[in-house]
Amino acid sequence: MSRAKPMWPANDAALEMPVDEARLCQLAAAAMTEWSLTYDVLTLVKYRENAVFRVGCAGGRKYALRLHRPGYHGDDALRSELRWIAALNAQGLGIPAVIPTRSGGLMARTANSEGRIWPADLFEWVDGEPLRAMEPRLARDTAQAVRLYRNLGGLAARIHNQATGWLPPGEFRRHCWDAEGLAGERPFWGPFWSLETHTPDQAALLRRVREQLWLRLSEYAADSANNQLFSLIHADLVPDNLIVDGDAVRLIDFDDAGFGWHLFEIATALFAIREQPYRCAAFDALLDGYRQNRPLADEQLRHLPMFIVARACSYLGWIGDRPDTDTARERSGQLTAVACELAEAWLTDPRRLPFGL
Repeated sequence: MSRAKPMWPANDAALEMPVDEARLCQLAAAAMTEWSLTYDVLTLVKYRENAVFRVGCAGGRKYALRLHRPGYHGDDALRSELRWIAALNAQGLGIPAVIPTRSGGLMARTANSEGRIWPADLFEWVDGEPLRAMEPRLARDTAQAVRLYRNLGGLAARIHNQATGWLPPGEFRRHCWDAEGLAGERPFWGPFWSLETHTPDQAALLRRVREQLWLRLSEYAADSANNQLFSLIHADLVPDNLIVDGDAVRLIDFDDAGFGWHLFEIATALFAIREQPYRCAAFDALLDGYRQNRPLADEQLRHLPMFIVARACSYLGWIGDRPDTDTARERSGQLTAVACELAEAWLTDPRRLPFGL
C-alpha cells in the first residue's frame, strides 16, 4: 500500500497517529465490498479523526473512502452529515457527492479483529490542488488570494443560505458549536483551560476567558435579531479542506460540521491564515464574497473578535483531548501562546480585531 500525496488535501500533520497501515488497508478493503466497484488500488492519504483512502478504479475513476474512528461520531450523526451534504448538492453547491452502497445506503460498517466497528462512507474524488499547498504562491500573488477568498466567502454564504432555509429530518443529529459547545463545562472539543502543559498564569487567564465567552456567547444567542445567524455550518473552513481548480473553490471534509454561528465559520477561516501576508486582503475579499450572496451587517462584525478567541481556544480543547498526537506534542506551546495573546487582548478591548485586520 502506498502513501502518496494526491489531490485530497493531506499535509504533514495528517498522517500523525501511530497507524498500522496494513490493518487499515484490510479494513478499507472489507468496507469496499459494500460498493459495486472494481478498484485497482487503495492509498491511505490521511489519518487523523478518520482514515481517508484514495480508491483508484479502472479507467482513471477515483473515489475517497473514509473510515471513521470508532466512538468519535455515532451512526446517527454520521448519517446526518451525509444527508446535509446531499441537501447542499441539491442546491448545486459542488460538495463532493456521496456514493451509495450497493444496497442504496449511505454508509457501510466494518469491524477490526478486536470487534471495534469502523463506519465507512464513499465520496466522489475532487481533482484540483489543496489551498494549503498554494499558500507560498499566494504570498507572492495577493490578487489570486483575493479571487480565491472572495469565492470562498460566496460559497460560505450560499451554504448558510441553504442551512437557514432547510428543515432537517426529525432524526437529524449533529453537535453544536454554541455557548455550551465552545465554553460550557464540557465543550465539544474538551476543556481548553485545563491542559497539563499550561502554566498557572495561562490556566488562570484561560479560565477567565472561558467565563467571559460563556457569558457573552449566551447573551449573543439570546438576542432574537441573531436568529438567522445560527444554523448548520461546516466549521472547518481551513486551507486543507479547500480544493482549488483555477479560481473555483470546492469544500470537502464535513466531519466537524454542526450547528453554530455564521461568525464562527468566518472566524475559522481567518484564524487559519493569521500568519499569511495576504490575510487582510483575504479578509476583505471573503467578506465581499459573502455579502454578495448573504447580508452581513457591519454591526455584526463587532462580535467577530469573540468568535476568533473561541476558535483559538477550541483548538486547545482538541489538543487536550488528544495529547498523544504529533499536533499536540509539536504545537501545544504555540497554540497556547496564540490563544492567550488573543484572550488577553479581547478581555482588554472586546471589539478590536486581531492579526492586524
